[in-house]
Amino acid sequence: MERTENLIMQEDRWKPLKEMNLTDDFLFDVATAELENCKTIIELSTGLRLKSLKWKEGQKVIHNIPGKRGIRMDFVAESEDGRVFDVEMQNRKEGNIPKRTRFYQALMDAPMLKSGEKGFDKLKPLFIIVICDYDPYGMKKYCYTFENRCKEQPDLLLGDEVTKLFLSTKGENEDEVSKELVDFLHYITESNEHGLPEECDERLRRLHESIQEIKTSTSVEVEYMKMEERERLVKEEATERGLREGRIRGREEGRIEGERIGEERLANLLMKLSKQNRQEDSIKALEDLEYRKKLYEEFGV
Repeated sequence: MERTENLIMQEDRWKPLKEMNLTDDFLFDVATAELENCKTIIELSTGLRLKSLKWKEGQKVIHNIPGKRGIRMDFVAESEDGRVFDVEMQNRKEGNIPKRTRFYQALMDAPMLKSGEKGFDKLKPLFIIVICDYDPYGMKKYCYTFENRCKEQPDLLLGDEVTKLFLSTKGENEDEVSKELVDFLHYITESNEHGLPEECDERLRRLHESIQEIKTSTSVEVEYMKMEERERLVKEEATERGLREGRIRGREEGRIEGERIGEERLANLLMKLSKQNRQEDSIKALEDLEYRKKLYEEFGV
């Protein structure tokens, strides 16, 4: 769901691309750039069969009114029959995830209706799927499904067409859910040949083939290394600046302020280079600290 500052840092070390699982943000983002992979993840998560997806957006941002909090979703897609799916990968048990899905639902529904439009029939069926690498409710279930029902008449649905699914990789109730779901949830925590059962759903097998192609792709490896290098450079520069500030305002305060200033300084430089179409200088600035310092002086950053 919401990204932390270190997208691909795990326990203070960089994880090689080939060791990544779908629970890792970078691999999940790259894999879900493919529409077919998104369709597979939705189908295996929900048990639905979709003819096709009309569109999808990765890292979709929905803004709120000025001054109010917006959201960034891992990926959102719409099926050919008009159902909307928001899929989120959640690695840590932090924040109030149930209330977060309530907030996500509100901001996702709002753009569906035009200003002054009468009625609410154009609100599309919505599925919010949160894949958790932990047990969100501690009841050892692979899937927790929530729909609005009448308290006095439990078999009476509200009819708002909103379904929220919390999937857990830590479930133990194999006899209560489909084998396809269990295999999928196990695979996302071990996204390699060892995590793929010999007998599994063909869709999961195709997803695995796609993951293997990503892990052996030179272009993806280069992209990953650039992200890694940029994060490292920002941290090094922020630490250096933070230590200097820390002598005045204290070690902890200085570290935090230095990280912020270092990130803003580098981002400002890259923006100025981009405006002048100096792409080669942008890449060299990320790779060469001394060259980056010269560019800082050139632009007065």
